Amino acid sequence: MQKTSVKRWRLKLEEIPEPYRTVYRTLQKQGYIFVGRHTAVKKCHWVHAALTQGRFCYKCKFYGIASHRCIQMSPTALWCWNACLHCWRLRPQDVGAQWDEVNMPFVDDPEMIAEGIIEAHRMSLAGYRAHPKVDPKMLEEAMNPKHVAISLTGEPALYPRLGELIREIHKRGMTTFLVTRGVRPDVLANLEEEPTQLYVSIEAWDKKSYQEFNRPLVPRTWELVLKTLELLPSFSSPTTIRITLVKGFNMHDEALRGFAKLIELAQPTYVEVKAYMWLGASRYRLPKDAMPKHVEVRVFAEKLAKLTGYKVLSQQVESRVVLLSRLDKPIRVGEGCPDGWKQRTELDDQIEYELAKLQEQGKI
Repeated sequence: MQKTSVKRWRLKLEEIPEPYRTVYRTLQKQGYIFVGRHTAVKKCHWVHAALTQGRFCYKCKFYGIASHRCIQMSPTALWCWNACLHCWRLRPQDVGAQWDEVNMPFVDDPEMIAEGIIEAHRMSLAGYRAHPKVDPKMLEEAMNPKHVAISLTGEPALYPRLGELIREIHKRGMTTFLVTRGVRPDVLANLEEEPTQLYVSIEAWDKKSYQEFNRPLVPRTWELVLKTLELLPSFSSPTTIRITLVKGFNMHDEALRGFAKLIELAQPTYVEVKAYMWLGASRYRLPKDAMPKHVEVRVFAEKLAKLTGYKVLSQQVESRVVLLSRLDKPIRVGEGCPDGWKQRTELDDQIEYELAKLQEQGKI
């Protein structure tokens, strides 16, 4: 691993060694902007929706995160300890190149990364100045981001200076949501600064299902995930278990009971039950009907709530996600979507109608 950092956040491809140069060239065509040698930023589609249509993602509805002021990034663009079936991370076989997916060869400076992701985010917005549907005031807000989702791709906890990076982001007046697969409890236990909110993302409910779906690249990762879940009650910041539902894999009663046990172990502030979305390279590994409908997600969430004592607080039908908690209302992190968590739309009313019909039929 190279300990020396680069000074400039924006490098020419010629300055990146192979095989990463070839891979980065492919990812640039997909909208990724690279910061230094291992960090990537990509504009989320909700940034576009917020700027052009005034529509916001579920993190705005639940937690107040204004989508147009959110940076989506990862300090580990190509590195992870899993090869999950539903993942869109670019892998060696996708581009005909070989690299070590488990060990990062570079470690860039967290201060440089924190500055670079802001500049990369602004670069991704440059074309909106001439867009007829974009409010200039809203665009100006977007140019001054307030939140960083450390979640784009790869496993962020493999970046050895993650806690320092979180601190540098916070120093710049931004909040952080860290999304991890939970394979590095040692890193999470020793962060120099906690994220504003911590997510542990899971699809499996036991070791057998983990081996089948999450396809670990290093040994004993399931045991590491369990250690991470045991660690969650020690965090002072809100914690979340995000369960990604994949139809045909983890929506049966055995999985339901298994998830309930994991929630009991971790005692998270929230549980987000979310549908797998048929996107990217996962389309080559999973069929389209593996993506559950929102009403199916809601039914599963209702059953999970009964088993765990958590309450259904909110949902966003468009994103097919349901929020559970033991709190009476979610903790607001940002100022977006005031009281959004309790607002209802026609889509919400339709879901409630479908749920009532299922209850009458004795199906839930």
